[in-house]
Amino acid sequence: MKLLGMHEALFYDKTYRGEAHCLLCPVRCHIANGRTGACGVRKNINGTLYTENYGSISAMALDPIEKKPLFHFYPGFSILSISSYGCNFKCRFCQNWELSQGMPDTEERSAYDVIDEAKRCRGNIGIAYTYNEPLIWYEFVMDTAKAARENGLVNVLVTNGYIEEQPHMELLPYIDAMNIDLKGGGEFYRKICGGDVNSVRKTIERSYGRTHIEVTNLIIPGLNDGMQDIEDMAKWLASVGKDIPLHLSKYYPQYKMARPETPADTMLMARETAGKYLDYVYIGNVYGTDNNTYCPECNNLLVERKRRIRVAGIENGRCTNCGHKINIIL
Repeated sequence: MKLLGMHEALFYDKTYRGEAHCLLCPVRCHIANGRTGACGVRKNINGTLYTENYGSISAMALDPIEKKPLFHFYPGFSILSISSYGCNFKCRFCQNWELSQGMPDTEERSAYDVIDEAKRCRGNIGIAYTYNEPLIWYEFVMDTAKAARENGLVNVLVTNGYIEEQPHMELLPYIDAMNIDLKGGGEFYRKICGGDVNSVRKTIERSYGRTHIEVTNLIIPGLNDGMQDIEDMAKWLASVGKDIPLHLSKYYPQYKMARPETPADTMLMARETAGKYLDYVYIGNVYGTDNNTYCPECNNLLVERKRRIRVAGIENGRCTNCGHKINIIL
């Protein structure tokens, strides 16, 4: 197990000019000596690439699993959520910009410190790597995930999905569930996030069937709120797996974006549109919305989400009314 401090990064090449060519994510930064990559945490020191945030924890909290959001993974349970700082996107609407784009106060913890804390938390099922972008925290996430697995804890990634194939495939065997952002179409990613939608789609495709996945889409007025945008996204997601839960989240002004919040009517219309193609569509950040889970075959109530979470109509992974196989881990 690594000690705390600055550690050599994984997935990079040294170039003849003394640059470090980072191969962790699709940005594939060429980092000059003394500089950091686009994520803000991987630094070239005399040709060797180091990760500066190994063991640096900016936040730690016990959250409901539904807050990730994961509705089909141990509903009603809690999970210890941890974060560091930095991100390989530059989204102007970032909801956690203090952690992803800023330099928050941090505490240095080892992977086993995190495991010990997770085991002390009553009702906790594992560890969620979340709040900022966990994939740029790769080395610490990998070490902690391995230790968590050894200790009977689950691992959850809440991520933008912007990672290259090799590091993704090496991490996946230790990840029990992912919530992956699918923010919009190609133009949205290029202009708003500074990224490529196809790389995120490949992450979703590689993850499906190898771990439990759910997808989140933040709907922003005037940018990705057209019903054709929603339909295109839902159709593509259904081509991967129509049983993938989709969370449509309401936007509120944040960070560098002052557009008005998403109207509730838009959210409801988006759910109706996406629901033509996907079995499970939920709405986030809209008070009073019905986010129960119903059987896509017979509409039997499967999971009730009110003041508390109640599993009502699932037995042995199937609907108790019609026997339809349900994509929920209990």
